[in-house]
Amino acid sequence: MRILIPLLLTAVVAHAAVSPEKIENVRGLLRDRKLDPAESAANALVAAHPADAEVHALLGAVRLAKGDADGAVKACEKAVGLAPKDSELHRQLGDAYSLAGQKAGLLSKMGWGKKVIAAYEKAVALDPENLAARSSLASVYLMAPAMMGGGSDKAYAQAAEIKKRDAHRGHVAYAILYSGEKKYAEAFAETEEVLKAAPDHYAALFQFGRAAVLSGERLDRGMDALQKCLKLPPAPGAPGHDAAHWRLGVIHEKKGDKKAARAAYEASLKLNPKFQQAIDALKKLD
Repeated sequence: MRILIPLLLTAVVAHAAVSPEKIENVRGLLRDRKLDPAESAANALVAAHPADAEVHALLGAVRLAKGDADGAVKACEKAVGLAPKDSELHRQLGDAYSLAGQKAGLLSKMGWGKKVIAAYEKAVALDPENLAARSSLASVYLMAPAMMGGGSDKAYAQAAEIKKRDAHRGHVAYAILYSGEKKYAEAFAETEEVLKAAPDHYAALFQFGRAAVLSGERLDRGMDALQKCLKLPPAPGAPGHDAAHWRLGVIHEKKGDKKAARAAYEASLKLNPKFQQAIDALKKLD
């Protein structure tokens, strides 16, 4: 599951003792993907304010961006321990567990998967209006087997709850699930419903492009959608520009343009040098 960076920037709890300027400095470095300086600055804040959930959450966000699963889990668990009633911190912890599960060996994956589900469920229980947590929970429910607490019925129930609260985000949630079940006509229809009313809706554009990549259908329109994403700021909770470049590279490959595919994968890795999907795709071209 992709790590959702723009949303992570907001997963903090206000605390008067922490300098807002120093917090914003770390956020700015994270937005600009200057990850080593961001981690140094976040570590300095943790050292100065060890009992503040905000700074541990911010350090967790940086480590998630760096792909440091162990470090992210440690920081996010500390943040949740300091502010156990904060829904966003539980959602972020779910992201950290998800990253750890992706990097874990086969025998450990089930344990991490259960932790992911528990963290997202707790986030939703604490704040039913946390739509990002509901969306993440829907995705993991769809992927996880029943023995881990997953199930497509649970996934679609979360999408329905999202749609009750935000129609556009609900359509996007359904599109993600439909693509996951290879129901691509339905996925395209859900995204198009949003784009009729909001042509610049980043998440809908991205999911249209994703459906095009996964299905091999409507590739030109999918390319247009992803290129438009690159001209827009990533929406909170949606995959970033690194993922958009990677998806564009896959479309170029499907269309037989390896030179353009290489350029797209390299653009993805310039933004995120540890983006494994782009690394693997680039290796296959060589």
